[in-house]
Amino acid sequence: MIPARIPPAVVLVRPREEGNVGASARAMANTGHHQMLLVEPAAPFGDTARRFAVGAHHVLDFAARHGSLAEALAPFRRVVATTSTRDRKLEVPLLTPHELPALLAQDPPDLPTALVFGPEVGGLTADELALAHVIVHIPCAPEQPTLNLSQAVLILGYELFQARRIAGEAPSAPPGAAAPFEPATAAEVEGLFGHVGEVLGTVGFDRDDSFEGVIRDLRQLAGRTDLSVREVKILRGICRRTANALAGKR
Repeated sequence: MIPARIPPAVVLVRPREEGNVGASARAMANTGHHQMLLVEPAAPFGDTARRFAVGAHHVLDFAARHGSLAEALAPFRRVVATTSTRDRKLEVPLLTPHELPALLAQDPPDLPTALVFGPEVGGLTADELALAHVIVHIPCAPEQPTLNLSQAVLILGYELFQARRIAGEAPSAPPGAAAPFEPATAAEVEGLFGHVGEVLGTVGFDRDDSFEGVIRDLRQLAGRTDLSVREVKILRGICRRTANALAGKR
């Protein structure tokens, strides 16, 4: 059988209701997901959260809180965000939950992966969606196009659980095969765009209000192209040499 695939972490961004956090923890435990990350401000874990987290108190007990989504995603090499697409026009391809396992199956089984869910009201912002490599949309009836937070966690978790459960044998790599693709972590990609922003600022590209939108579009481009560790290093090397040239250095 294939090596055990590490289940993705579940990242809840600014959840408002502790009952939703508790129910999400139970959905995670139902589907074999145990690592919960919360982006502040997030609901506290009181009695209500624990009542909803039947059989999943361990998920709440070991949940980690972070000050920003970028901070929470720093160690992950694959980031999957979710959106209802309500009142949104996205220029990136969307997957359904059923299509997601096949895409993630192309990654090494131990690749650090995160599933990101937005707050109950409004969902993830455009800037937050730009941090993702993949965006998943759960189709719903038009008269009620959005899901409860824990329902969304359960649907994605179930599809990934089923895929792990029925997975067959993995083919062995032929002798002399190339090293597996190593996607850059979210922190490495953020470092790259911090570097890009500095260089663009040096040449005056940040002269108007469109600059933040340009950086966001570039992040979305990076998500679609799935930058590797090596590619990030090359691009940062280009930024470094460009900055040195602008400063009159060699």
